[in-house]
Amino acid sequence: MNSPVSPQTLLAQLHWRYATKKFDTTRKIPADLWSPLEEALVLTPSSYGLQPWKFVVVTDAALRQQLKGASWNQAQITDASHLVVFTAKKTTTPADVNHLIQTTAQMRGIPPAALDQYKNMMLGSIRAQSADQLGNWNSRQAYIALGVLLTSAALLGLDACPMEGISVPDYNQILRLDAEGLTALCVATVGYRAADDKYAEGAKVRYPAHEVLAHR
Repeated sequence: MNSPVSPQTLLAQLHWRYATKKFDTTRKIPADLWSPLEEALVLTPSSYGLQPWKFVVVTDAALRQQLKGASWNQAQITDASHLVVFTAKKTTTPADVNHLIQTTAQMRGIPPAALDQYKNMMLGSIRAQSADQLGNWNSRQAYIALGVLLTSAALLGLDACPMEGISVPDYNQILRLDAEGLTALCVATVGYRAADDKYAEGAKVRYPAHEVLAHR
């Protein structure tokens, strides 16, 4: 069986991508390319399938200008075609578990009671952790989604830049995240590299495989 994406294509696109510093402000991602990127975020795996996040796609120009000020005035925030803010739930509660159980039962056409063992396992896990521990766990889950977005964008020929240089309190205030029990973690800007971005042609610096891979 042939791979849906050839190994050569995968590696070529991962070599092609880089953290884009300068975007072409005249180019916007068409809807037929952006829609699958959003769906890729929705399809991101998470521990237990709890999906403890929300991905905020900021399109309002005034909001993006405010967020630029909360991002050390990095130009990518306003210059890129699209901006995604990755947020995570500050904690996980039994209500979150119940929501997943009800959704799973509905989508798979089974009674919720059939998932009681799964439900009790999740409840036991979250009850064994403090609110802060659960918040940290949720944050780590959200970074999986960042990796999914970066890889998916590269496969679609779109440029992206992951960014942690943001003021989390300011982002939370500007986007009113606290009221939703969420906190900002990082952002990704997505679009098309500018022709004069000096970083585009730089050699990709990675340690050799023997330094970062081990086989036991």
